[in-house]
Amino acid sequence: MGEHEHKPHRSFGVVDFLWRWAAAVVLVLASYNPSGHSYVHWVSGAVEGLGALHFFVGALLLAAWAVFAYATHRSLGTLGLVLVAVLIGTAIWVLVDIGLLKADSATAIVWLAEFAVATLLAVGLSWAHIWRRLSGQLEVDDND
Repeated sequence: MGEHEHKPHRSFGVVDFLWRWAAAVVLVLASYNPSGHSYVHWVSGAVEGLGALHFFVGALLLAAWAVFAYATHRSLGTLGLVLVAVLIGTAIWVLVDIGLLKADSATAIVWLAEFAVATLLAVGLSWAHIWRRLSGQLEVDDND
C-alpha cells in the first residue's frame, strides 16, 4: 500500500468491547481478588520465599497494567477518566439501590470495585472506536 492508501475500516461492535472488557477483567482479577486465588495471594503465601517465577509473573502483570493504564489515560485523559469513573460508580449505586446488586459486605464491595476498574480500563481501551462510532469521525489528521 502506498503512503496515502488506507485499509478498509472494520466496524467496532459490542463483541469487540466485550473482548477488551474480558481482558481487563482477567488482568484485574489475576492481580488481586477476594477469592484467595490471585497474584497477591500467591506471592504472600510463598512459604519458601519468592522465586524467579514469582518475579516473572509479577513483571508480566506490571507490564500489562502499564499498557492498559497508559492506553486508558491516553484515550480518555484525566477528565474523561474521572467522568467514566463517576458514571460507573453511579451506575453501580443505582443497581445496588434497586436491588440488582448486593453491597452488603466488604467482599461484595471489593468485587464491585474490581469489575468497575475492569470496566474503566475496557472503556479506555475502546474509547477511540466508540468515539468514531458516536461522532462519525474516521480519523484525525496529524499535520506536521
